[in-house]
Amino acid sequence: MARAVAPRRTSRDDIPVARRTRAGRRSGAGAGGGGGAALLLSCGLVFSGALAAVLFGPSLLARLSAPSSVVEGIVEQPSGDGRLLGHFPYPEVPVVDRVGVEAGIELHKDAAEAFRALQQAAAADGVDLRLLSGYRSHALQKGIFFDVKSARNQTASERAKVSAPPGYSEHSTGFAVDVGDGDDPGTNLSQSFESTRAFRWLQDHAASYHFTLSFPDGNAQGVSYEPWHWRFEGSSEALREFEPARRLAQGS
Repeated sequence: MARAVAPRRTSRDDIPVARRTRAGRRSGAGAGGGGGAALLLSCGLVFSGALAAVLFGPSLLARLSAPSSVVEGIVEQPSGDGRLLGHFPYPEVPVVDRVGVEAGIELHKDAAEAFRALQQAAAADGVDLRLLSGYRSHALQKGIFFDVKSARNQTASERAKVSAPPGYSEHSTGFAVDVGDGDDPGTNLSQSFESTRAFRWLQDHAASYHFTLSFPDGNAQGVSYEPWHWRFEGSSEALREFEPARRLAQGS
C-alpha cells in the first residue's frame, strides 16, 4: 500500500618468471623439515586465499569493477564496497545486447522482453504504464550529472542524492527503467508518482516479472526515494550486476 505523502517533485532532467637456483644437498631431517615447512606454508596461503574469497568476494568484485580512475570533477573516493557517493559501479551493456523498446529508448534484450510483458499485463488491467527512460551511456550520464549540478550550483554529494555519477548508474546496464502513468503524466519523475494507479499496480505485480524498486524510501544507499525507478533482476547476468546492491539492502 502506497505511503501517503505530500507530492514532492524531483528533477525531470535527472534522468619475468623467477629462476630457481639449486642449493647444495642437505642431509637428514633438515631437508625433509624444510620441505614440510614449505608445504605447510603453501597450504596455509591457499586456505587463506579461499577463505578471503568467500568472506570478501562480493565486496572485492565490486571494487575491481569500479572505474580504474577517479571520476573527474568529483573529489570523493569510492568506499570499501565500491560505492561512490552511495552508488555502486556499473558497466555499459554491449551494443549487441541492446534493443529498442520505445522511440529513442533502448534496454538490455532480457529486460526489454520482460518489460513488454509487464506493460501488456498492466494494460489488460486498465493501467497505462509508460517507459520514460532506459539505457544510458556513461557519456550521457556524465552530462546529466554534471550539467545539472553546475546549473543548480550543487555539490557532487548533493547531486548524487538524485542522480548517479557517470559509471555508477543502473541505467548503464540496460536493466533499469524509469516508468510513468500515461493517465497522470504530471507525476512523471516525481515522488508523487507513488499516488498513481500505475505505481500501485507495480507494487502488486512487478515482482512477478522480476522487476524491483531500486531506491525505496529510506534505502541503505542513501539515494532519494524514486518510486518511478525499477530494475530487472530476472536473469543470472542481472542478478550478478545487482548483487552488491541487494546484499546492502538486505543488511548482509
